[in-house]
Amino acid sequence: QCLYQFLAFVPPSNESLRKPGTASVMVDTQRPLTLLLNSSVGDRDLCKIQYHFGEFGNYSLVVKTLSTSNQTVSCDLIINEGPINSYLPILFAFLVYMGILALLIAGRLLMKIDAVRNWVYKKLNPRATDRMINSELGSPNTTDSINCDPAPQSWSSGSRQRLRSLDTFRGLSLVIMVFVNYGGGKYWFFKHESWNGLTVADLVFPWFVFIMGTSIALALGSMLRWGSSKWKILRKIIWRSFVLILLGIIVVNPNYCLGPLSWDNLRIPGVLQRLGFTYLVVAALELLFTRADSGTWEGRFPALQDILPYWPQWIFILVLETIWLCLTFLLPVPDCPRGYLGPGGIGDFGKYPNCTGGAAGYIDRLLLGEKHMYQHPSSGVIYQSTMPYDPEGILGTINSIVMAFLGLQAGKITLFYKDQPKQIMSRFIIWGIVMGVISAILTKCSKEEGFIPINKNLWSVSYVTTMSCFAFILLLLIYYLVDVKKWWSGAPFLYPGMNSILVYIGHQVFANYFPFKWKMQDSQSHAEHLAQNLTATTLWVIISYILYRKRIFWKI
Repeated sequence: QCLYQFLAFVPPSNESLRKPGTASVMVDTQRPLTLLLNSSVGDRDLCKIQYHFGEFGNYSLVVKTLSTSNQTVSCDLIINEGPINSYLPILFAFLVYMGILALLIAGRLLMKIDAVRNWVYKKLNPRATDRMINSELGSPNTTDSINCDPAPQSWSSGSRQRLRSLDTFRGLSLVIMVFVNYGGGKYWFFKHESWNGLTVADLVFPWFVFIMGTSIALALGSMLRWGSSKWKILRKIIWRSFVLILLGIIVVNPNYCLGPLSWDNLRIPGVLQRLGFTYLVVAALELLFTRADSGTWEGRFPALQDILPYWPQWIFILVLETIWLCLTFLLPVPDCPRGYLGPGGIGDFGKYPNCTGGAAGYIDRLLLGEKHMYQHPSSGVIYQSTMPYDPEGILGTINSIVMAFLGLQAGKITLFYKDQPKQIMSRFIIWGIVMGVISAILTKCSKEEGFIPINKNLWSVSYVTTMSCFAFILLLLIYYLVDVKKWWSGAPFLYPGMNSILVYIGHQVFANYFPFKWKMQDSQSHAEHLAQNLTATTLWVIISYILYRKRIFWKI
């Protein structure tokens, strides 16, 4: 439902020279386009063609007049030069990484042979080698970490091992996030969706919020078992939230691209800001109702022991979601239809050009001011919207709290059913199905036609339920492979997952420095962009592995 945009004027043909009129244009190849040919006399629609053009292809739209009396024309699309296969660099990169993985697995298997292992021991320092092998699959002890927590986030008490699946899940989300932020090889599916729908880039942030909620449940329970008072924990929660928000505003701020930071146009919302505020609300909510002893609940429905004792939390979350729904669909927005969820610009046939985001955008512009919001939203790419819109705005933060709370529920399941992997996995499956069903109802299994479409910019409730469905299923798979069967150590995602704040801030601060970025020979080449972005992402994984080996973990 986009308003037609002027593309080119084709001059009339020269009858004396028998030379047709021509016009050359460049068109987008991300989505199918509709080309509408109008007559300059009478503004009649002569022909309409819908076609999905290929990258670097060369095409001709040949228009011939069949009848001058009734202005009948024929339009034929001719492929002069076929498009390139832009996905070959991805295939090549996949084969390279699979080759590296095969070599590592082969090396691990060879090290199990006594003769090979003894030969390696003789060549290397025995003490260093022993430490290397033991640390490769082992978890760091609390005494090895430089974390100042009285009880680290996911350390387990006694002889229980750290849940490596949580760090692996967090690390997987972070690695994809770093790759996407560095450009994702300039592929459209590694960029955020312009408005409704999902791409790979839209998956990672909510997963990060989800696993943060899971870690909250484990961390608070551990701190209370270690004897920390709730007031002391609350002070730490407030301090951690404050530091995250401060880092987001001062350190990781896109306005540095415009020069020195200016308070006149300082962007207030952001990723770390939303993480900090979400953490504050969810951690404080959990601290208010959690118990040091998470034993079996002696109620009427023992199968719901991870839900029923916390009914005030659920009421609070339902009230928050009701507030989001009421503001989104009932708040009057000047010059916009009530309940508008569209991108503005040329969307909806250009009827509401200044209504980007509806109530969410209006609240941010009203409370924050246009200069303190994100100035280049993804909706501008397709829908040519000109209004500033912040995807980490105020209204969407409500649903990020809901997302973290669902992650908190995953943590409670892990605590209440410890040493019962079948119970844990069955509940993950149930929660995944429930969230998936809710998403199907809200979206009508459609990208555009549902009651509430999936939208990352708005952080719509259907986006939260869909991402939660994926998160529960993905966490189930990782938990089964890493912690239950121990078929996978979690490497290499485990390492950035244990230093997530450092990797996230580091990759933002050093994004434009060598060796994370360099001048390319061909800026239109997917292969060069992909090589650069994968190199930068791999370097951060290597850095996090070195820090892991040296037992350096930066936690706020």
